[in-house]
Amino acid sequence: MSNCAIVGINWGDEGKGRMVDLLTEHYDVVVRYQGGGNAGHTVINEHGTFALHLLPSGIFRNGVVNILGNGVALDPENLWTEIQSVMDQGVSITPENLKISDRASLLLPWHRDLDELEENRLRNKKFGSTKQGIAPFYSDKYQKKTILAGELFYPDEFKKHLLDLMEWKNLTLTNVYHAPAYTMNMLDQWIIEFCDKIKPFICDTGAFLKDAQREGKNILFEAQLGSLRDLDYGIFPYTTSSNTIAAYAPIGSGLPSANISDVVGVVKAYSTCVGEGPFVCELFGDEAEALRKAGFEYGAKTGRPRRVGPIDLVATRYGVEVQAATEIALTKLDVLSYMERIPVCTQYLLGGEPTDRFPFPAALDHAKPIIEYMPGWNCDISSIRNWNDLPTEAKDYVTFIEKAIDCPISYVSVGPERDSIIIRK
Repeated sequence: MSNCAIVGINWGDEGKGRMVDLLTEHYDVVVRYQGGGNAGHTVINEHGTFALHLLPSGIFRNGVVNILGNGVALDPENLWTEIQSVMDQGVSITPENLKISDRASLLLPWHRDLDELEENRLRNKKFGSTKQGIAPFYSDKYQKKTILAGELFYPDEFKKHLLDLMEWKNLTLTNVYHAPAYTMNMLDQWIIEFCDKIKPFICDTGAFLKDAQREGKNILFEAQLGSLRDLDYGIFPYTTSSNTIAAYAPIGSGLPSANISDVVGVVKAYSTCVGEGPFVCELFGDEAEALRKAGFEYGAKTGRPRRVGPIDLVATRYGVEVQAATEIALTKLDVLSYMERIPVCTQYLLGGEPTDRFPFPAALDHAKPIIEYMPGWNCDISSIRNWNDLPTEAKDYVTFIEKAIDCPISYVSVGPERDSIIIRK
């Protein structure tokens, strides 16, 4: 049996969805094990173009079972809307190919409200939240103030629990933020419109995964965001509120006995960052706008322009270490084809000294990028499928990165489509 995690190495938005969609061909089960609807995985295949936020990216493969694990922030409203949207494009979603852990906690309607209210309170000190309620959700989860999805099968206990939480949360909404309170009538409507709709998908996914493990099934674990957004190892406090690293996959998936044998780390051929926080290699002005337009770098969830920069080898090397990556998928190499020379952030300058090590978060604002340049290839490479057919300059760029981060680059993406890939192994 092969257990593989596909994870982001940098700030997120590296192209994990397209890699899950590609590699799911070799797997029986795909599990999302953390995060919520606050980021998007863009997938382009024979069914069309999709920006997935909660659905696992293996949902398009026939015969593959997709699971939302207990570590996910389960938003019934966003999930049901997404299911309908994907089904409208001809993709079948049933309880046979989508299963939701009965131990996943529900993201409740007030979590989004609290997220926006707090960002508004912070003003110029905001974290850059997508306002999908993720931070308030995980805060409540660790206070044991959420509802488990399985409670929907116990309506009397569920209603009583929800009423208790509503009364508690209204204290914060009305007294701290001076916002309107929730009523049980409002929550009843939410239950009917969304919770009841996803109820057929909820089951004991832990038991399903144990059976799959016993039967020797191949399991793929899909992460959201990247190493530098991990709550413990990222650029705190400008992180997400969950653990994005591969080591969390067994816990968040519902299969704590899983041994992750392969970790495919996804790295973009240049750097992008959505949200606030330190971004040492950031480009500005016309140079940034040219790269942003070439790569169409706008958030899949928010549509807001991404911050962009050259590939950051300091951050990428750190991300590889944190994820314990066994191989790398390098995406969007084709985007750099317009550049006559390609910038690379090889080190940071910190305290007047160059460093190869990723600094402690509080020191990042004092770090400056050390930029070197490599020759560009100045031609369209999007139709190339064989490594040897790439221009020498493109191959040199890939192998330079591979050596610098000390991890083999097995996949090179030259376009967003499923088959726009060069496999080097």
